[in-house]
Amino acid sequence: MPLIKLRGVPVDFPFAPYQCQEDYMKKVIECLQNKVNGVLESPTGTETLCLLCSALGWRENFKDTISDRKIAERMGGAELFPDRPMSSRGTAATDGDTPTSYTDVPKIIYASRTHSQLAQVIKELKNTSYRPNICVLGSREHLCINQEVMRQESNHIKVHMCRAKVSSRSCVFYNNVDGKSTDKEIMNTLLDVEDLVKTCKKQRVCPYYMSQSLKQHADVIFMPYNFLLDPKSRRAHNIELKDAVVIFDEAHNVEKMCEESSSVDLSPHDLISAIEVVDRLLREQASDISQTHYAQGFNVKSLNYGLKLNIDTIAKLKQILMDLGSSINDFEMPANNQGITKPGSFIYEIFQTANVNFGNKTAIVEAMEQITVYLAGRPGVFLNTSGLQKVADIIQLVFGAKHKEDSKKSQMGNGMKEFKVHIHPDTNNFTTKRQTDLWASSSTKKQGNVLSYWCFSPGFSMQELLGQGVRSIILTSGTLSPLSSFTCEMQIPFPVSLENPHVTQADQISVSIIEKGPDGVKLSTAFDRRFVPENMSSMGNTLVNLTRLVPHELLVFFPSYPVMDKTVEFWRASGHAGRIEKVKPMFVEPRDKGTFTEVIDGYYDKVNDPNSSGGSFIAVCRGKASEGLDFHDTYCRGVVITGLPFPPMMDPRVVLKMQYLDEMCKLNISGVKYLSGQEWYRQQAYRAVNQAIGRVIRHREDYGAIFLCDHRFSGTEARNQLPSWVRPYVKIYDNFGTMVRDVANFFRTAQKTRPVPVRKGEAESSEKRADTRPLNRGTGLGDTSRKAKPLDSHIPSLKRRQLESEEHKRKPVSLLDVPDDTTKKGREDTMVWVERTSPLSSLSLQHDKRLDRESRGGKRKIKVVQQRKTTNSCTEKTDNDFMMELRRCLSHENFKIIVEALQSYRTTDDLSNFLVNMVEPLIRDTHGLLRGLYQFVRPHHKKEFDQRCLELTGEGCGYKPEHSLSREEQEALRQNTAKAEIPPGSPPKEQPNSSRQLYQGGDNIGGNVRSEDQNPKRFQKESIQGGLSCSSLLSGIKQAIGAEKTHQLFSALQAYKNSNNYEKMVSTVVSLLTERNEDITILKRLSVIIPPQHRKQYSELLKSLTGNDSVA
Repeated sequence: MPLIKLRGVPVDFPFAPYQCQEDYMKKVIECLQNKVNGVLESPTGTETLCLLCSALGWRENFKDTISDRKIAERMGGAELFPDRPMSSRGTAATDGDTPTSYTDVPKIIYASRTHSQLAQVIKELKNTSYRPNICVLGSREHLCINQEVMRQESNHIKVHMCRAKVSSRSCVFYNNVDGKSTDKEIMNTLLDVEDLVKTCKKQRVCPYYMSQSLKQHADVIFMPYNFLLDPKSRRAHNIELKDAVVIFDEAHNVEKMCEESSSVDLSPHDLISAIEVVDRLLREQASDISQTHYAQGFNVKSLNYGLKLNIDTIAKLKQILMDLGSSINDFEMPANNQGITKPGSFIYEIFQTANVNFGNKTAIVEAMEQITVYLAGRPGVFLNTSGLQKVADIIQLVFGAKHKEDSKKSQMGNGMKEFKVHIHPDTNNFTTKRQTDLWASSSTKKQGNVLSYWCFSPGFSMQELLGQGVRSIILTSGTLSPLSSFTCEMQIPFPVSLENPHVTQADQISVSIIEKGPDGVKLSTAFDRRFVPENMSSMGNTLVNLTRLVPHELLVFFPSYPVMDKTVEFWRASGHAGRIEKVKPMFVEPRDKGTFTEVIDGYYDKVNDPNSSGGSFIAVCRGKASEGLDFHDTYCRGVVITGLPFPPMMDPRVVLKMQYLDEMCKLNISGVKYLSGQEWYRQQAYRAVNQAIGRVIRHREDYGAIFLCDHRFSGTEARNQLPSWVRPYVKIYDNFGTMVRDVANFFRTAQKTRPVPVRKGEAESSEKRADTRPLNRGTGLGDTSRKAKPLDSHIPSLKRRQLESEEHKRKPVSLLDVPDDTTKKGREDTMVWVERTSPLSSLSLQHDKRLDRESRGGKRKIKVVQQRKTTNSCTEKTDNDFMMELRRCLSHENFKIIVEALQSYRTTDDLSNFLVNMVEPLIRDTHGLLRGLYQFVRPHHKKEFDQRCLELTGEGCGYKPEHSLSREEQEALRQNTAKAEIPPGSPPKEQPNSSRQLYQGGDNIGGNVRSEDQNPKRFQKESIQGGLSCSSLLSGIKQAIGAEKTHQLFSALQAYKNSNNYEKMVSTVVSLLTERNEDITILKRLSVIIPPQHRKQYSELLKSLTGNDSVA
């Protein structure tokens, strides 16, 4: 690894850095040397690596400086290495400080939004030569391995049970922490959260408390944002910030996280829960007093068993909670139920009604915390103290040290501007228990109100963080622009800033703004258009085409989960999802964290499958997939943005944020430039878009395409909000066909000029062939000496599936063909019984998969008898697998019913009775199994069974007329088709007025007809003539695509004949004929009417789209 020197600091970088990386690392070191803050924007995808190497290089140099000073002191000022005097280091490391101990070396606190992002950071750290002591802080939810604790549903109960077990030392994993705290496997290994849990499970030690132990000796501490920004979390995890270097990666999220960490919502449920806890404790104390009154003298302290509160204090605490609840609930809501908004200082008036103020707030909070700790450590029935803790938290926030200063300013009218009090009805419909309580006021019996205390300035948390005595705060991300407004909102000085360019070149990126779908409908996810069927259908047609066009994997981002869910549901009902699945199986981002891991793993498996044509990952902007995950190389060759993800306009918090910014703009503070409310609102949408766009280019050799599928992106303002590295390559298309042509050419060029990484599956198979060429793991690239696969290996044929010849049998399938859906992790919900493009339909989806495998392995040169034997064997194996799946999914009783029904159907051939017996066990939650029975249905019943499945489940079984043929008829058809194979250059016989045969394939119309239907003399005559007549061709087209499209097509061809404008003709024709696989076939047929001067260009276009030459 090359050692470079930046600002006097040696930095060990994994490879020779390019200029923008050096500039970035210099800025990091400048911040650390000068003890100042920095905001750094770098969209290269390697900012994490630069950040780690520069910060750790500076830290190593800092430590070496201390060593040199200690040696110089021992040698009486003499130099140990005269040729390298200590003075040569200057103040580069320590900024003139004179640290005398290694404990003076600053710790690095590295924060990101999620643990998955932190895992990526630690993965990058492993690619460097630096091996610092690290630890990762996490919650019990991520780190606890005690099964009894993890079985609890509520996180609060998990915390309570964990603390109880720790205090009683009844957790065997916690008891082993002290003995394993110096274990070398844990201490000297770079472990992320997942690795830490695995290692601690093996060592039978608690990961949560082990991470707390490792923190004491760690050089670098990794943690999520909220651990650092939330004062409660800082206290809970005992995070020391004095002289520490604080780094926020993916800092475009910091604004929101700062605001949320200083905001709180107090619901009626929280207050009632707190009152119930205090009331129960009060009743217990009163009961104990009455029982011991006669046995001994009244002694309250002897009854508290460790609780240092007398009964009067507990009673006062209950009264405070009751008064606070009454004060909040006494507000009458307006008719529109939008709530009431007050200035931030109004919060003191609310608490004053409950007798809480700066004078007694400390005693009240301590009393609440004592009760919480006392009840948590007490064995017996669990009491939910989360409400009481919530009240204590809001009191600490409201009456904090900074708030005390601001409250004095607020009396003069210039404080608390960053806070708002919003009181609104509780929408959770929490019903309180109707219990007899003499203290309860009448206001608690009506619907309660929620007290929201919201912060609208991230600077509040940042100033508090800076007040902890940190050395430097560094904020970095790929999308921070404009930096002026970003730094302004942070309200702390940033003397160092950087806006780095991207390393992309023109042949690495294609950016298309698609205003209209292939059907001419204007694309938009605006509020009034997002759920219009015509719009969702056009978006589906657009995505169907893009899945064919983009090689390997495709990421699709929606503005929000509701829009994504509704659109995908529409696509499944309309058939668009099935057409997408035929090319790239869909993986839809779930909302919950647990399921997300399972889905993304399935997506990665599809990427690594060497027999796969790719997958499509459907996600949302601001979601888990839109940031933090590294979709390099084939993991993402295209990003589709389906709309602008504006925040919800009617959300009270959004409205108040915009009002706050407008107020700050009116103040005209000298030297400070705030965004207006509308500017901020638009910026939130474009930042989310820019973050999603950043998934496509992850290193210097990566390439990909960006598709902005919303007509609003074509506006000048929208384009100016795109990243600076994207803007030079933006092209606006109002014609879909032109976009298809340009993007196809882009990928074809990129694959010829850029190295292609080896997929995981291909790498494994190459190892088996004794190929020992190493992979470059530093950049995620494979052997760069290998030529990129041509676009032909990804673009599908225009017609039927053709079995590849022996010399091309390892060539991947093209995008228009049906992809191999035989991954080991088959998911029932993605099993779509869709029509295949093979001329021979199978009796089941499993049989179709066998044909897919054969198409990838070349044409099978075996006798028909052997083929029949293989088919039967395959079908029998598939039947057995399906029956095993039935047994696994159904109860024993239902499985028995299914088996008996199958046996009865085999004997009686009565489909109606068969369906009656099958529907009850299978219709509820196992629709896929019901459709799976299609393979057992006899040919003459398949159509009826398909219709019944469609009625019952909303999805058919992919019935085709060929499915109704008997085995003998299918075998005869298979043999006839084999005989009918025609050489690629030979034109077949004319089939006028037949749109069905227009779609069957071949190099000309009717190219896939039965051999017995061909007239040899006519065939010979047509060969001499060189093809079909134009009139018969156009007649077939009219029947195939309908009158409206044919009229547009004829008009374009006529205009081309008159003007000779080839570009205009191709744009129109491609736009009309790329919506469906079948329509694309017609492009090939039109080659007969292309004049000689343009035939070569047309041939190249077809080759880009189809993978083979179509014009002689």
